Amino acid sequence: MKLKLHWQILIAMGLAWLFYLLVGESSRFVEPLGVVFIRLLKMIIIPLVVLSIVTGVAGVGDSKKLGRMGIKTLAYYLGTSLLAIVLGLVVVNLIQPGKMAELPPGLSFSPDQLHKPDSPLDVLIRMIPTNPFAAAVEGDILGLIFFSILVGFGITRVSSRIKEKILPPVEAAFEVVMQVVHVIIRLAPIGVFGLIVRMLNQDLGTEFFKAVGLYMMTIAVGLSIHFLIVLPLIYYLFVRKNPLDQFRNMASALATVFATSSSLAALPVTMECVEDNIGVPNKVAGFVLPLGATINMDGTALFECVGVLFIAQVMGIPLGMEQQLLVVLTALLASIGAAAVPSSGLVMIFIVLEAVGIQGEMVGVIVGTMLAVDRPLDMYRGLVNIFSDSVGAVIIAKSEGEELQPKAN
Repeated sequence: MKLKLHWQILIAMGLAWLFYLLVGESSRFVEPLGVVFIRLLKMIIIPLVVLSIVTGVAGVGDSKKLGRMGIKTLAYYLGTSLLAIVLGLVVVNLIQPGKMAELPPGLSFSPDQLHKPDSPLDVLIRMIPTNPFAAAVEGDILGLIFFSILVGFGITRVSSRIKEKILPPVEAAFEVVMQVVHVIIRLAPIGVFGLIVRMLNQDLGTEFFKAVGLYMMTIAVGLSIHFLIVLPLIYYLFVRKNPLDQFRNMASALATVFATSSSLAALPVTMECVEDNIGVPNKVAGFVLPLGATINMDGTALFECVGVLFIAQVMGIPLGMEQQLLVVLTALLASIGAAAVPSSGLVMIFIVLEAVGIQGEMVGVIVGTMLAVDRPLDMYRGLVNIFSDSVGAVIIAKSEGEELQPKAN
């Protein structure tokens, strides 16, 4: 019986500790395994973001669907994701999980390397690339996200004849990239082994692992507040029904996404629950839910915000209000580009880190350790993402004057 990936990663962590205890500093020869793994993650970011966003926006259908119902859907998804990010920002600043860790002086980070936008307007202007190809070469992810959204929208505007020629190759390329992502993620145990050995050789101490535990608790607290308070409150305010009914009706979908950690894998069950148990018409659910599985990632957005600030705290990097606002904006856009597959949010976290200029050898080590404990957090993020999609479908249906007529009890 093949072990689940999260068990493989945890075993790799244990083996790395044992290997270090047996070999000592001579274990440094395996450190390149972690470096290669981090480089593979960074390598796939640009094609993943571009193709994911283009296919997601283009998959809406024709541009007329981006009318009234499309605007409502996008407003809801962006609004709830922004709420999740702000919530994550508040929680991580209150708990400050990374403050517990103390890095050796030689691994400190100079605050002068941080990107300091002059104003929020400057950030928005910088999102518009003068040359998208140069943006890809330079790693300007914000510019690529903006360009990809426009390309996806442009595909919705062309005739069906042209769309049938353009969209299939783009979707095929996206599927190829997704297969590459799966291969890279499967290499995680090997990469984590090298990263943990590297961390042990740098003598970070037990305080770092205590900080990682506090980081997990911080994300769990943020996700719980959003999942159990914020989304049910939004549901009640707009639908005027007991949110517990929504939890009961979505039980099968929630169980599926918890097991698979993939919004796309759970999409058929999500649609069945929303249409049969809740009674949302297919013309609404068929539009809102596939779009949500692609761009509505409340849990991922919260995770990316908390993760970046955690890394900054561990490295002793003071992020001012401007940098934190940039983190909020970039996390929102990065969550749109995050693929609905396990641990994709951890791949996208490099986008937010680079947006504020947090780089260095320690970044890969910290991210690798975060990956080692990411499985339960990823499962919880999936619950938040799916439940947010279902609440959005009900709210959009009600706003369109649709009657909710459940087909099953």
